[in-house]
Amino acid sequence: MNLFLLTALILFCFMTLVFLLALKLEDNSIVDIAYGIGFVLVGWSTFLAYGSAEARQLLLLALVSIWGLRLAAHIGIRKLKEKGEDPRYRQWRESWGKTFVWRSFLQIFMLQGAVIYLIALPALLVMRNSGSPLGLLDLIGVLIWSLGFAYESIGDWQLKQFKSNPENRGRIMRYGLWRTTRHPNYFGEATLWWGIFFIALGVPLGWLAIISPLLIDFLLLKVSGIPMLEERYADNPEFQEYKKHTNALFPWFPKT
Repeated sequence: MNLFLLTALILFCFMTLVFLLALKLEDNSIVDIAYGIGFVLVGWSTFLAYGSAEARQLLLLALVSIWGLRLAAHIGIRKLKEKGEDPRYRQWRESWGKTFVWRSFLQIFMLQGAVIYLIALPALLVMRNSGSPLGLLDLIGVLIWSLGFAYESIGDWQLKQFKSNPENRGRIMRYGLWRTTRHPNYFGEATLWWGIFFIALGVPLGWLAIISPLLIDFLLLKVSGIPMLEERYADNPEFQEYKKHTNALFPWFPKT
């Protein structure tokens, strides 16, 4: 079977199973945990079916697996502590009414699967053809990925520590990496996929992988990332003050 068709079939089956589990649990927000797992599933299934254990394939598989498993574990642990459905998904559950089931399947789970498919394109291209030996572009890619992974994981850890202190309940995190950007975890995710794009440039048609980081940037900046999250703090005076002095995504010194 064609690699791209196989990937689409795997993601369709995986997201359908997650959807059925969400129906049983009455909690669509488990799709956030499935997001990282989906990339790991795509990476390993395509590697086992088409990979030749070349250096670039192993490198990309390792990077995607490390990132995807860490993200899934982080969101999963956080969800166990918070309990209940995320407010975003709960709002859709209430507003969609009788159309909730099929709209959930299409607009949440199938759409998530399609997003994973497009963002995972660099991995698919590398598994299809490992290309030339590792070189300078791969080194640049690993360095960019490392910066992004560090920003995302450290930012998540700092926020977790901040929220674990009862004195910070209801307050806005403005320390550590959160002093340089309002969303260090989003910056990290956007950055590491640019690193993966550089690695994919070493294979035939690797330039097509630019779809991946561009889509991530668009989603985080304009759709489901920053706009949706910051909408929840529209009436929070402390956040509005924080917003005046701190960049949305790209890290920089706080404005005075």
